[in-house]
Amino acid sequence: MNFQDALSNIKGGNKVARTGWNGKDMFIRLQTPASNSKMTLPYIFMRTADQQLVPWLCSQTDMLADDWEVVG
Repeated sequence: MNFQDALSNIKGGNKVARTGWNGKDMFIRLQTPASNSKMTLPYIFMRTADQQLVPWLCSQTDMLADDWEVVG
């Protein structure tokens, strides 16, 4: 799927990833901050290949890719 479809999926609560990413079990997901969080707006985070959670920002390559998929 394309990035527009991937974005719709994360807004719907799904995790998505690109098949072109090298790391196993990597994905992005939308986080809505809890009332006690220092963050005040929703943001996208990535789980990296080494199981770390980091803020994620889309690259041009990611935006134009058609290899996005919903992951479990």
